[in-house]
Amino acid sequence: MCASKRKIFRLFAGIVACINLAVFDSLAQSYPVKPIRLVVGFSTGGISDVLARLVAQKMTESLGQQMIVENRPGASGMIANERVAKSPPDGYTLLIIGGSSAILPALRAKMSYDLERDLAPVSLLAISPFVLVVHPSVPARNVKELIAIAKSAKHELRYATVGMGSPPHIMTELLKSMAKVNILAVPYKGGGDAVVALASGQIDMYISSVPSLLPLLEAGRIRLLAVTSAKRLSTLPSLPTLDESGLPGYDYANWTGVVAPAGLPKDIVARLNAELGKTINTAEMKETLTKKLGMEPQTNTPEQFAAFMRGMLEKNAKVIKSIGMKAE
Repeated sequence: MCASKRKIFRLFAGIVACINLAVFDSLAQSYPVKPIRLVVGFSTGGISDVLARLVAQKMTESLGQQMIVENRPGASGMIANERVAKSPPDGYTLLIIGGSSAILPALRAKMSYDLERDLAPVSLLAISPFVLVVHPSVPARNVKELIAIAKSAKHELRYATVGMGSPPHIMTELLKSMAKVNILAVPYKGGGDAVVALASGQIDMYISSVPSLLPLLEAGRIRLLAVTSAKRLSTLPSLPTLDESGLPGYDYANWTGVVAPAGLPKDIVARLNAELGKTINTAEMKETLTKKLGMEPQTNTPEQFAAFMRGMLEKNAKVIKSIGMKAE
């Protein structure tokens, strides 16, 4: 290519870049001008769906455009993740993402999208510590006693699992690995079935979110032993952590956040981040999340959320390797 043609090419490339910047800047200033879809990878009625609808209602008010929740259940959230990863990066398709999405890459040899490459972090919304619970027939008042029972030959403990590689499954397998015990996994189709099995004594223990257990707890049909996160729950301050209960270093919690297709203009990301922060950090929303959904509200910057997700990907890969689970 001669020098004059190279100059023309560079000039043309510069003009295109300027036009693109102007278009993106114009989009960011006018955004949003139409309804926004907030995709959820799970069925209606679940915690992710409930949180999405709470956020959508408040964001509709603050953004001046309707935010519509779209449920795309299946494959532990992968169907929804792929749908958003392949959507235009214009701010009109967002995704409620959770802990299972950062587990999947360590369990799937092939995926149609890359979590870090194809999705842009917007903000973390909440952390969801889970609790270890047993049926009253299990003669354990604390985690040390539960581990002692598991190590004895007198009682083979059984725990419920609602999906290979789901956060509760990973949490229980991590507990087994750290405590050096063998506890039999019993699969169930969903959390509701697992809770019913726990209440009836078909299984001995379960690691679950708090809201689904509250009716059983109030009726005295289950016994809480510990919380999975490094910090105690604000709603159950007397419940010790697993770390405090004889498993030093145990720290695992589910989480929920919002991401968008990669390439979304930074100004739109910043706008969404600011609005989500305002939405989550109101007194009303905080109370709803903590008391009704068992979540600890926690927002951050897009950069912090990116680092958080990267850390969870690395943590899950190490945990899954340590407990001997292999990618399919």
